Amino acid sequence: MHQRDLLLIYDYNYWATRRILQAAQKLRQEELTQELPTSWHSILETLGHILSAEWVWRMRCEGVSPAALLDPGQFATLDMLRARWDDEEAAMRSYLESLVGADLERVIHYKNTKGTPFDRVLWQILLHVVNHGTQHRAEAALYLTTLGRSPGDIDLSVYLAERAA
Repeated sequence: MHQRDLLLIYDYNYWATRRILQAAQKLRQEELTQELPTSWHSILETLGHILSAEWVWRMRCEGVSPAALLDPGQFATLDMLRARWDDEEAAMRSYLESLVGADLERVIHYKNTKGTPFDRVLWQILLHVVNHGTQHRAEAALYLTTLGRSPGDIDLSVYLAERAA
């Protein structure tokens, strides 16, 4: 994988996230926190989980293995979540821009939140982050749609078409 490919994938990742956040902005607070049959309990918690996972993986790639995900209490409102996400997106983009040459093939040694050590190739971790976000954005999109607030298509091909236009 080349850095330019990874940058494109992350551009898509943040485009899709913004579409979900824009749709979620139209919900009332009680709809954002409504209990849902998902592993993250609500749309707001699902979005917080995506952000937290992006942060923890970036930290691991930078050589720090956090012992826990971000505290969901930091994101009591969608505005709080968006503000933190803007910061994380800037940090991730800065990190991705710093990568050169063989960096993407480098093996990253990290520990999960339980302290178990792992080794993964950097490009695989970075692709996982986007794939993980795709899974949970799809869950959020489904519930947004059931609440009459569909984010519209969030496919890579839609992003590429919009980008080309």
